[in-house]
Amino acid sequence: MANLNILVNQEKTEKKGLGNFLNGTAAQKVLAFAALIILFIFFSLASEFFLTANNVISIILATCVNGILALGVTFIIITGGIDLSLGTVMTFSSVMAAVSISNWGLPLWAGCIIAVVTGAFCGCVTGTLISKLKLPPFIATLGMMMVTKGLSLVISDAAPVYFPDKTPENPSAFVFRDIALGNGVQFGDVVIPNAVWIFLAMIVIASIILNKTKLGRYDFAIGSNEEATRLSGVNVNAWKIAIYTLGGAFVGIAGIVMASRLGSAQPALGQGYELDAIAAVVIGGTSLSGGSGTILGTVIGAFIMSTLTNGLKVMAVPQQWQTVIIGGVLIVSVLLDLMRRKQKN
Repeated sequence: MANLNILVNQEKTEKKGLGNFLNGTAAQKVLAFAALIILFIFFSLASEFFLTANNVISIILATCVNGILALGVTFIIITGGIDLSLGTVMTFSSVMAAVSISNWGLPLWAGCIIAVVTGAFCGCVTGTLISKLKLPPFIATLGMMMVTKGLSLVISDAAPVYFPDKTPENPSAFVFRDIALGNGVQFGDVVIPNAVWIFLAMIVIASIILNKTKLGRYDFAIGSNEEATRLSGVNVNAWKIAIYTLGGAFVGIAGIVMASRLGSAQPALGQGYELDAIAAVVIGGTSLSGGSGTILGTVIGAFIMSTLTNGLKVMAVPQQWQTVIIGGVLIVSVLLDLMRRKQKN
């Protein structure tokens, strides 16, 4: 156990000196935040419609879904793993919530629990395939992506499943759409939707788990040196399953927020969200090789991805070129991660 503590402390302690600072997680967060500010300035100068209250709220709302996904996959990437099933598991979770509420007649709170449990269960299955059956994370999560994509289409009959809406008899009823879009706190003429507060709550929870719990310590230790962690007496397989289950629970919550924004569960939606989430994590400074990462960095990375996507749309950049640019950003992020690792070694 002493060896494990040394491993964790080595990963979480910032090194001194200018050269080490430039390679440290603090510098990565500063650079990511600077990139976010530069993007805001650029798009504000490029379009008069970018820096408006409504558009900023749109960016924040878009960040909520991608950000919650990114929070969940941060834990997984810190172990040195990956999860390509984020988008389709999110969709599957939202479909299960919609079917349980609209078709089975369950109350709203029960549908939300089913969504989170569905996401956590998918994560648990993936973690078991990786830790017990020794499947590579890429293959295990790719398989889960295909399975959940198919199940979403089967359960929904390949058609959107709509949630019950407000009725003339009860216009003030709290409906599923209000989970994300209901009025939260109002600042002047700007109303902050509930989705933002859900995202903030998830940030706090993720930060506490990563920095203050045994799961967080073992997360860093497994990513730093899995074999050394195993030799120190830690049940690595069990903790890996727990980490993937936790990531799945975050994905289920993202599914609730997404479905609430749309007012329905869209079974064909979801694939592609995993790339934005992974890009956000990498941009925020989490290493794809594992062993290092922060929640704050992931949040900044999520805002960068949402700001970039929104800014390109406001500038009327064609969709195909938006995909090219975002793909380029992902490649550059991975290259920077490789450069950081090479300099560190």
